[in-house]
Amino acid sequence: MTDTSVCDWRSFLLRWSGEWADSLPEDETRGADDEAARQARWLGFPPASEERIAAMEERLGRRMPPSYREFLAVTDGWRHAGGFVWLLAGTESARWHANASGLAYTFDEYLDEDAEPEERREADIWRRGLQLDVESDATYVLMDPEEVDEDGEWAVYTWASWRAMPPERHASFAAFMRDVYREFHSLRSHGGAQEPVFVNDTTRTLDARVEEARIEALRGGWERALEALDEAKGYGRPRAAGLGDQIRRLLGQTHMVHFDGLATDPRYASELLPVVIAEHAAHSYRGDSSLTFPLRGGDEDLAALAHAVLDRIRGGTYRYTAAGPFGEAVERARESARWGDADGAWRALIDAMPLWVPLGPDHLAPLGWVADPVLGPLLTPERGRELLSTPRGGQSGDTPGPSAGLDPGGLAWLAEPDPGNNRTSYRFVLVEGVEPEELPGRVADTDGDGGGDGGVLNAPMTWWEARRAWLSGRREFSSYDDRALVAVGRAGAGWSFAFDGDPAPFDRRRFVSPAVSATAGARAVVVWSGLRTRHRQPFFHLSVARDGAEQYSFTYADGEVRSSGEIPAALEPSRFFGDPEGGAGVERSLLEAVAEEFGARLPRHALVNGRLHTFVTRSWTRPPRDGETYAVIRVGSGNSPPAAGEPERGDR
Repeated sequence: MTDTSVCDWRSFLLRWSGEWADSLPEDETRGADDEAARQARWLGFPPASEERIAAMEERLGRRMPPSYREFLAVTDGWRHAGGFVWLLAGTESARWHANASGLAYTFDEYLDEDAEPEERREADIWRRGLQLDVESDATYVLMDPEEVDEDGEWAVYTWASWRAMPPERHASFAAFMRDVYREFHSLRSHGGAQEPVFVNDTTRTLDARVEEARIEALRGGWERALEALDEAKGYGRPRAAGLGDQIRRLLGQTHMVHFDGLATDPRYASELLPVVIAEHAAHSYRGDSSLTFPLRGGDEDLAALAHAVLDRIRGGTYRYTAAGPFGEAVERARESARWGDADGAWRALIDAMPLWVPLGPDHLAPLGWVADPVLGPLLTPERGRELLSTPRGGQSGDTPGPSAGLDPGGLAWLAEPDPGNNRTSYRFVLVEGVEPEELPGRVADTDGDGGGDGGVLNAPMTWWEARRAWLSGRREFSSYDDRALVAVGRAGAGWSFAFDGDPAPFDRRRFVSPAVSATAGARAVVVWSGLRTRHRQPFFHLSVARDGAEQYSFTYADGEVRSSGEIPAALEPSRFFGDPEGGAGVERSLLEAVAEEFGARLPRHALVNGRLHTFVTRSWTRPPRDGETYAVIRVGSGNSPPAAGEPERGDR
């Protein structure tokens, strides 16, 4: 058994005592009491009579909770309650703490006017608690007579200054004893080389349950499996933490998820080590010396591999691969994800999950893809549950229903406020019949000025990573130049997109739509929306071109609409611009109309959370004309002065 209730104290305590006695090294020096307990295989004392228990209750002025009374009827006290309480009180030594430690004052200092009731209870426990620890390693055990459940059980609080944690709550005395029994097992399971191998009926039962949980997890029953693994982990059983961490990571948990030695095992390092390294890389404030903790137990070759993986992850070049049919699905998923189709990429992965083969008996699911800069953003807690619920690794079970897609479709989501309400203006180009990798050849900055890259796509990055890299290489900024850093991908059947989520201010007088230049043998749509800009007049532009010629366009700015060409009825500006207070409603209606007219969409998840290819477009504004003023800012030292006759500010 790995659990006990208040009705089987004797069998529980006898088992605990026997396991404790068997765990002691034969040649270890012990005190007389411990040696007597070892030989007797009993950590307790003679039982307390009902009269002794009643006398105790009269002395303390309270009837004791049921589980503590029943415990006392089996043993009047206890030795080695876990690893840090060496003697637990019986009828004679239990006493009201009455703030004898002075800790109530210490805890009071941390309370403020807005302190929660739970925080105040933690402070007051030092005044009202019944102290059960008699000898300990600076560890307090207090029963709370004011926190009583429907069965009459008192909550128990334990606290040790060296743990630097709030008091730990146990629902009852029986729960406290179960918890410290679990602590005893955990400490013995991680004992030193000189101690006897810790094996007994309890450990054998738990290890069998770990193996059953592994099979259950591969069948898709991850919730039951995780419950069993967490129970075994509390007892310090090998394998339990490493298996459980794989489930936790796919649920989105990262704190203290190290896979308990599996990441440094050569059988599993290719899958699990990149996940550990990626979490380290995500926290730039951590020095690389902190990698020694998750890499403990690994050799020099593994350390070298870890730092090589770290360099690739930081450089955005780490690429997850897998063998067999599942590996082929991974490549299809990456191809979809790098062009923005997060939902299609996920379906490619999840549909191939039954074909996945584990690397060994302690491998529950593919995990290395989580560290892949292109595939990793596909993971959400909902999708993690779907993956974990899918039978795999040669096991059979019920297939779960598909998780909801991440992309709403269409364009109207752009009208929704984003966190922080930063996306108040944006612009994009849609090109029909053209693959995303062809877009730079149509609208890229190819003259080498202003951070242009000659029409080459950058490696997939987040928007802010790409923007930081672009700006870090620029030394000159001009008020007449409006080159844009755009993310690219597929915009639905037959369409590609280039999207700028942080455009420069709109200047209708100098704006030049890139629609015409993008349409050699194709059709292009350009949208620039600023209907929710904070400190400028609202505006909206739409232009459509085909085969190098503009078909129609309109621009709403300064409260009026200017248009050209034959605009379809569904996009007629008068349908949208009549109510000066329209705001986001107008924006949504416009975007819905554009999406309906052209059958195009933009992938929200990829643009907001994913990594996409980027490039720099040509300027969205014309050059200044004679007499128009502008400014040029050069950044950095050693800039040469303007050439003779070159304007620095204003006089073209």
